[in-house]
Amino acid sequence: MMNWQKVFENSSPVRAEIVKAVLEENDIPSVIINKKESVYQIHGHYEVMVPLNDVLRAINIVKNEISF
Repeated sequence: MMNWQKVFENSSPVRAEIVKAVLEENDIPSVIINKKESVYQIHGHYEVMVPLNDVLRAINIVKNEISF
């Protein structure tokens, strides 16, 4: 994941999936990284990552087009 950067972070898997779907609708490839503790799922978060060349466009979409 060296050529990918985080554009969104949240503790909700549903919100991460929404962000991923919106980015993919805008032709930006994205992946979700699960940073939750594997046993109890209490601590941690989910990160949405995009390729470096799509970071600025993805951040603008996350900030301006997605509201929860």
